[in-house]
Amino acid sequence: MTEQLIAKILQVLSINMRWMTWNLFLAFIPLALSIWLFRNRRGRSWVWWLGFLVFYAFLPNAPYLLTDIIHLIHDIRTIQSVWMITLVLIPVYFVVIGAGFEAYVISLINLGYYLHRIGKSQWILWVELITHALCAVGIYWGRFLRFNSWDFITQPDALLTRGVEELLGKQPLIIILVTFAILSVLHWLMKRVTLGFVNNRSNRMAITSERTNNF
Repeated sequence: MTEQLIAKILQVLSINMRWMTWNLFLAFIPLALSIWLFRNRRGRSWVWWLGFLVFYAFLPNAPYLLTDIIHLIHDIRTIQSVWMITLVLIPVYFVVIGAGFEAYVISLINLGYYLHRIGKSQWILWVELITHALCAVGIYWGRFLRFNSWDFITQPDALLTRGVEELLGKQPLIIILVTFAILSVLHWLMKRVTLGFVNNRSNRMAITSERTNNF
């Protein structure tokens, strides 16, 4: 009985393992770049600017995972077991989508940290809003036009012509505006949760260190 249950769980997990792993990999590329770009005290050389451009090219991949909820709807219709859907499928989607969006939030926190460090704290909100707008466009290009981040290099002509033409339509603009609103609200919430967690952890570590020194 246990072996059959494990086999069913593995079968459910294997359905989407490939694209989930790949999309998470793409989502964590801008996170890694944000640490390298914004957390290290390095000069803005041409290598830094190249990394900055790559960071923005790959950044939409992190919030893009929010749109993968469409796969969950399809899987719920396919998988018959309610228990598998409730205890395995939905938690897996929650972790994957949450991890992708958290990578987006931390990436922007690192960018905000950098702006604060160079004395441009007043730019943080506007940079975040502009980034949400750019990512909303990138998500639309990726989900509906099936463009990838590397298409900026492999087919820039198609990206600029077809991509820009699509943006002029009424329906794409509505989708992009809705996506922008969702990104803005979710980022605002998750940024506060993340910073709250980090601050609480730092306070606990400081208290523990102070008590240790007192002894």
